[in-house]
Order: sequence, then C-alpha cells, then structure tokens
Amino acid sequence: MTDVLRDHLAPNTLDYLAGWELQRRIHREVVTGVRRDTLVLCEHDPVFTAGKRTLPAERPTTGAPVIDTDRGGKITWHGPGQLTGYPIVRLVEPHDVLAFVRDLEALMIEVAATFGVAGERVAGRSGVWVRSGATWEKIGAIGLRVKEGVTMHGFALNCDNDLAPYADIVACGIRDAGVTTMTAVAGRRATVEQAADVVAARFDAIVRTAQTAGVRA
Repeated sequence: MTDVLRDHLAPNTLDYLAGWELQRRIHREVVTGVRRDTLVLCEHDPVFTAGKRTLPAERPTTGAPVIDTDRGGKITWHGPGQLTGYPIVRLVEPHDVLAFVRDLEALMIEVAATFGVAGERVAGRSGVWVRSGATWEKIGAIGLRVKEGVTMHGFALNCDNDLAPYADIVACGIRDAGVTTMTAVAGRRATVEQAADVVAARFDAIVRTAQTAGVRA
C-alpha cells in the first residue's frame, strides 16, 4: 500500500525548494526501508524549473529566475491549478524507467477521461496531449530521476492553472505544439482536488505494475 501525502494542495501551496527537500527526505527513507512507497500530491507556488537537458534558448525571455533540478526533461512551469505528483517508489531490477513513464502517462490519461478530455500519447514525445486542430497541446508532463532504484520527481497535470507563464519559455523544449488545461478543453472546471482524488485511488495499481519482475515491453 502506498502512502499518499496531499497536505500541500491550495490554499496550502508548497514552495518548490521545500518540496524538493521533502522529496529527498522521503527518498532516503524509502531507500533505507524505513518508509514504504510514497506519493506526494501538491500544488506549488509559481516557479520555473529546468531539467538537465534544458537549453539556454528555452529559458524565460523575461529573465525570470529558474530552479535547475536533477530530473530528466527540459524546462516547465509549476503553480496553483496544476496537480504535481512525486512518486517515490522502489522499482524492481532491471529498472524499466520507460515503462514507469508509460504507466504515469496512462494514469494521467485516465484522470483526463473523468473530465471528458481525450488525452493521448504522441510518438517520440513523453507526457499527455490533446488534439487541437492539426496540431497538439500538452496537458501532462513527466520528468523523473531514479536513484538507488527509487524514483523521484514525477508528473504535472494541468487542471485549471494560468497558461500565461508558458509564453515566457519553450515548454518542455517543444516549439511546434502548445500547452493547455483540462478545464479549457472540457469547457468546465477541472479542479486539482478532483484530479488528486482519481490519482490517489488509482496509484496503487501503477505501483503494482511497476514492481512486476522483469522488463515489460
């Protein structure tokens, strides 16, 4: 059974650096076996964060500060109205990180479906997308790190957040697609609390799949 921590949803939003320290503490406890697998669900104070592959030209055009992290992926934004999830989960050996990414995508697609939003995968790109005419818009992003066999960092699902900050960056390093929210697509409000309920209810199934022995196709 996974511990689910959801104390930092609005109005009790979480400073990103404080959240990163929380992740590191829980990660140490899971690695050493004093804590079971844990999922942190939160909303951050507004912040730009950059993964290890972020290029200088993808950073904010306004000179806004960016927190450089040790996760995969590129630059993104976090803030109120976006559900951010940090799964701190022990993977079996051999560590099939790509399969775990696909599991998280499937989870976000399932959440989107509860709001009537048809989330999809796009070949060659991680995350969850919705069709917008002849192009795509992203609603869910993933950036992971695996250390000592335990995951950290995770996913971000746009529920009803402000989209204006994305105009200042090349979100996820992708120039030929946009970013949207489930609220904008559904035409009705999709709240973080509602999305968190679905994630919390479904997450144990994701962990069981991730901890199945052997590499999955």
